[in-house]
Amino acid sequence: MKHPWLLLGLAAMSANAAAESKSCSSLLDLDVRRLAGEEVVNLCEAYQGKVILIVNTASKCGFTPQYEGLEKLYRTYQDRGLVVLGFPSNDFANQEPGTEKEIQSFCRLTYSVEFPMFEKVSVKKGKASPLFDRLAAAGAPYPKWNFYKYLIDRNGNLVDYYASMTKPDSGKVVKEIEKLL
Repeated sequence: MKHPWLLLGLAAMSANAAAESKSCSSLLDLDVRRLAGEEVVNLCEAYQGKVILIVNTASKCGFTPQYEGLEKLYRTYQDRGLVVLGFPSNDFANQEPGTEKEIQSFCRLTYSVEFPMFEKVSVKKGKASPLFDRLAAAGAPYPKWNFYKYLIDRNGNLVDYYASMTKPDSGKVVKEIEKLL
C-alpha cells in the first residue's frame, strides 16, 4: 500500500503543475478566429512559451512587401520558438478591402505566407480589437498605419514595438528576437 502522505503530495504537485501550465499572460488570454475559417484559437494555449511577433497587415499598401520579410523571419526562427501572427486590417486608406478568403489567397499566392493569419480586425483606438487594446494598455501605441509590429517574449510580455518603416528583417528586430530566443 502506498503511503497516504505520498499520494497527497503527488496530487498537490500535479495540481500545481496544471495551474502553472494554465497560467497565461493577460495580454494573450484571448480567443481569435483563423483567417477565412471557423477555427477559434486561444493565443495562450496555442503560443504560450513562444516569442511572438504580432503584425497588422494589409494587401494593398506600400509596406505589403514586408510579408516577405515576415515569412523569412518565421521560417528562419520557428524551430527556435518564434511565431509571427498576422492580423489583416482595413483601417488605413482602404488598403485591405478584400474578403478574408481573398486576403488568404493573396498572402499564399503572392508571398507564400505560412505563418498564422487571423481574422480581419480593426486596430484603431476606439474601435480596436481586444488584442490591440491590450497591446496599447501594455504600453505600445495603437498602429498609425499598416505593418506595425509588436514583439512579445516567452512569458507573454510586450518587449518592444516597431512602426511600419521598420522592416521585419531589420538588424534591430532580428537582434531583439535572437536575444529572446
